[in-house]
Amino acid sequence: MASLVWLLRAAWISLILPFLIASIPSPISDSFHNRFVELIKRGKVAQSSSKRFSVPLKYFGHFYLWAVIWTTCLLVATWMYGCHLSGGGGGGVSDEVWKSVFLLVLLEIQVVRRLYESFFVLKYRPSAKLHLFGYIIGYFFYTAAGLSLCAEHVPELFRFVSNLHEEGLRTFKFDPSRLIDALIGFKWYMWLGAAIFSWGWIHQRNIHAILGSLRPSKEMINQHTIPRGDWFELVSSPHYFAEIVIYLGLVIASGCFDLTIWLLWDFVVANLTYAAAETHRWYLSKFDDYPKNRRAIFPFVY
Repeated sequence: MASLVWLLRAAWISLILPFLIASIPSPISDSFHNRFVELIKRGKVAQSSSKRFSVPLKYFGHFYLWAVIWTTCLLVATWMYGCHLSGGGGGGVSDEVWKSVFLLVLLEIQVVRRLYESFFVLKYRPSAKLHLFGYIIGYFFYTAAGLSLCAEHVPELFRFVSNLHEEGLRTFKFDPSRLIDALIGFKWYMWLGAAIFSWGWIHQRNIHAILGSLRPSKEMINQHTIPRGDWFELVSSPHYFAEIVIYLGLVIASGCFDLTIWLLWDFVVANLTYAAAETHRWYLSKFDDYPKNRRAIFPFVY
């Protein structure tokens, strides 16, 4: 158990460090910054990236599909394990497992919507690219994100699922009253985290609908316009800000004491802040009448 937790933490730290290094003003970090930015560019700001190591931006849907499959597997396994522990008087251990179930439900709600939007809401230009590095990181992110929400229980989960496979599902008994007891036992901070998650989730859905409406026809697929409405009135990348709010909700719902989930959120902040800064610079260079009051990602701050 401890080895997986520390492996996840080491992985998140190794992904966060390049962003920190690229942010330090120095001749060496400036060179690193320029090369690093090429790896994380996406969409309209990735025009200068090497096409040799790029994939179409619409491939975003690939790792959202994987995210749905993987998160669903983790959620079902953790839920069944929680039922098993509750039935056997697992006590406090069972409470922690049900907390992981709660977090995975929230993540599932997020990735299912993102999968739907990737195929039916957002309209990607054929020329929009994503660096192969970013494509691979997308798969890693959603694999590690799901694991980070239940990392303390993963070894027991695998043993439980393995036993179910060997003995058959007939050995598993579901008692609805145990699930109701678990819901009643959820802590106040879990509901607060869910509320913050929902706030970011609703805004991100609205923002993606706005982005999708900017290109209502195939003839307009390559046109660029200034997006308006919702959090676009405050920042250039409100969908990124909403994503940060969404994962902050997960941090709060976890109780705020899980370092692994904090590092997951830190990576989300570092990654999206960098991407938003590039997008903001692109908007300013593209449109002379771009709103001067808009920040890159954090309202009134940056």
